Amino acid sequence: MSDPILFETDDDVALVTLNRPERLNALNYALIDRLMAVLDAVETDTTLRAVIVTGAGDRAFSAGADIHEFASTIRHGRDGAIRDFVRRGQAMTARLEAFRKPVIAAVNGLAFGGGCEITEAVHLAVASERAQFAKPEINLGMPPTFGGTQRLPRLAGRKRALEMLLTGDPYSAAHALEIGLVNKVVPHDALLPAARELAARIVRHSPLAAGAVITAVTRGLNMGIAEGLQVESEQFAALAPSHDLGEGLDAWIARRPPSYAGR
Repeated sequence: MSDPILFETDDDVALVTLNRPERLNALNYALIDRLMAVLDAVETDTTLRAVIVTGAGDRAFSAGADIHEFASTIRHGRDGAIRDFVRRGQAMTARLEAFRKPVIAAVNGLAFGGGCEITEAVHLAVASERAQFAKPEINLGMPPTFGGTQRLPRLAGRKRALEMLLTGDPYSAAHALEIGLVNKVVPHDALLPAARELAARIVRHSPLAAGAVITAVTRGLNMGIAEGLQVESEQFAALAPSHDLGEGLDAWIARRPPSYAGR
């Protein structure tokens, strides 16, 4: 069997590819577990400063959960389905959302169900003009279970999210851009170059500062403003004694490019 996740690096950016093109990159348990292991490896590799996630082939980013595998799980009972399916999927999207290095989705085709939930969870997203998005779980008689009922309303607003969640209808990359699910829509052949260009604009800055920004935003979204400001203060306090902050200030005063150590 081929590896369900392809992994390569280009300087300080990791490219992670969901690799089940014959199944439209459906998210089975093996793929999710492998993705989590790859994220663990990227997290501890100090030479890597950003991650791009895309799908193998030209048809799909990910068509969602592997329904055949899920159907088999649910036939064995609710508790097992919650443990093996729901918790596994929610752990994956939570890991992507809270990852301290920027994660960019390069959405190359269908992003349905769990594929859409990955797009919702990552920090930034670039979509091919061919991409399509949908929340089709309602067609199976169930709600989304990888975080879609929570993250999509926060991104798109309650009424627009509910229309998608309750109809299951597909929508275009242009609509995804309009509602804030993706940052940019580009010609299909320009997708990975556009994602790499966005990553390059980020990795030139301090990786410690990038991690602090991600953590403050991710945690603060679920808090009141006073609690969120406390998180912001804590992130700054952790950064204050670092080489990166001192170097950034010295470089600005000297009018020279900074040289970040990331530690």
